[in-house]
Amino acid sequence: MATGTDEPTLTVDELAARAGVTVRTVRFYSTRGLLPPPVIGPRRVGHYGHVHLSRLALIEELQHQGMTLAAIERYLQQLPPDLSAQDLAIHRALVASWAPDSAEDMERAELERRAGRELSGEDVDRLAAMGVLERPSRPGGPFLVDPGLLRLGVELLEVPIAHETILAARTVLLEHTRSAAHELSRLFRDEVWTPYRERESDPEHVKAMKSLSAHMQPMVLQALLTAFQRSLKEELRAAFTADEER
Repeated sequence: MATGTDEPTLTVDELAARAGVTVRTVRFYSTRGLLPPPVIGPRRVGHYGHVHLSRLALIEELQHQGMTLAAIERYLQQLPPDLSAQDLAIHRALVASWAPDSAEDMERAELERRAGRELSGEDVDRLAAMGVLERPSRPGGPFLVDPGLLRLGVELLEVPIAHETILAARTVLLEHTRSAAHELSRLFRDEVWTPYRERESDPEHVKAMKSLSAHMQPMVLQALLTAFQRSLKEELRAAFTADEER
């Protein structure tokens, strides 16, 4: 835990009030391991500090982006355990600037209007397999739809690809894009984040990191797309050439 001005001095009630959550929520997150334990002071009273506030803010941002508590727990477990409150604030800025558009609740009529066509049960199954939507949690309820993927998903409905093939392709894509994201995050942390940490006294610190991240995002996405297109073209060319030779 940080010292000096970061020395934990907040009671659980004060922490909850500052973070805009309930005491029950703080205790629940603590039992799930989402928050580090408090510093125990005189009379066995737990005290919290800026790191706890920053963790709560990061959890809120991740929930805002649609992550479940289980996913947030896995996400936080990957972070270095000695992150300062400033580091967590930077991390929250990165999450906010790199996160995709939030999913939307859509009634079936609105979903079909956006899709531009009626959707059969098989269509819905295929869209769910592609991660475009999640089925209603209750009969007659709304679908949870990713608007950014909807158009692409509807276009793929016209392609004669088996449901199982879509699932297998999605698994491959998720596995390799997650690996690429992990390596890019590591590179960003080592080459960009670490130098910025040395300037924590700069009041424009977090703002600059968020701005830098936002400018990097389209460049990184374009680089990934270009590299993938070239690799896919080479793989397909090699596969077809091998088939012709046989």
